Amino acid sequence: MTRTRKYKSNADESPPMFENKLLNRLSQTHIATPIVIFFVYAIGLLWYTETHTDIPTLIVILVFLAGTLGFTFMEYAVHRWVYHPPHGASETYKRATYKMHGMHHDYPKDKKRLAMPPVVAIALATGLLFFFEFLLGQYAFAYLAGFVVGYALYLVVHYTVHMYAPPRNFLRALWVNHSIHHYSEDEVLFGVSQPLWDYVFGTMPKSVKDKQMAREIHR
Repeated sequence: MTRTRKYKSNADESPPMFENKLLNRLSQTHIATPIVIFFVYAIGLLWYTETHTDIPTLIVILVFLAGTLGFTFMEYAVHRWVYHPPHGASETYKRATYKMHGMHHDYPKDKKRLAMPPVVAIALATGLLFFFEFLLGQYAFAYLAGFVVGYALYLVVHYTVHMYAPPRNFLRALWVNHSIHHYSEDEVLFGVSQPLWDYVFGTMPKSVKDKQMAREIHR
C-alpha cells in the first residue's frame, strides 16, 4: 500500500496512546534513557563474558559484531513484517500495530515516541538473553551485547534523522531513505540505521521521483 503524506515541519505531539495516565506515561521516553541503559547493559554482558567464560577475546569481538549484524536484520524484519500490517490483516492487528508504529508515521517528530519504552525493551532483552543462551550457550552474552548496541545505535540514527537537518556527507542517504518511507512509499526502505537488508530483499525504491521528493524535503 502506497500512501502520500503531507510533510509536517512542526508535527504536533501524538495523542495519548492509553486512557490510563500511568500507562500512557510509561509509553513515552526520553531518547537518552534507552540508549544509556543498553550501552551499560552491553558493557556488563561483555564484562561477564570476559570474566566468566574461556572464550578468546578475538572470538568475543566477532560474536559481538555478529550480534550487531543480527540486530540490523531484526530491525528490518520487525519493521517490514510486524509493524506494517499485510493486506487482509484483522482490525485488531491493525489497531495494535498502529499503537506500536502507525502513530509514529502520523506524528514522526514526537520526541517522546521515537524509542521503545524502557520497561518493554528491558523485558524483551531479558527474554532474548534466555533465548540466545539456549541457542548459543556461553556465546550468548557477547552476541546479546552486540544486539543491544545495534539497537542503541539504531535509536541514535532514528532520532537524529527525525530531529536534525541532514549532513552534507554520505550519511545524508539515511535521511533521504527514511523520508521516502515516511512521506512517499511506506512499502520500501524498512532499514533505518542502514539499507543492507533493503538491498537483499529488494525493497529499495525504484522510483526516481521518490528520491527527488525526499531531497526536496531535506533541502
